[in-house]
Amino acid sequence: MYAIIETGGKQYRVELGQTVEVELLDTPVDGTVKFTDLLNGASVTAKVLEHGRGPKLNIFKYKPKIHVRKRMGHRQSYTLLEITEIKAKGAK
Repeated sequence: MYAIIETGGKQYRVELGQTVEVELLDTPVDGTVKFTDLLNGASVTAKVLEHGRGPKLNIFKYKPKIHVRKRMGHRQSYTLLEITEIKAKGAK
């Protein structure tokens, strides 16, 4: 059984026991997060495993002949979730 959840403006297809890396959530480690399935309204419960930061991306902008050079870096923060329960709508 799978569910489709939405967080951080993105949608994820999740299954029971799967670990998912999503955008940073304001929930402590070992806390739980509840989502609602977008297709059939099932409830999805996930456990927060860790918070972290992704790899560094180097961005370099360059415009020739006018001496414009700009260097930037970016690291995306993330939360690692483990899907612990998917309960169908109306099930007890």
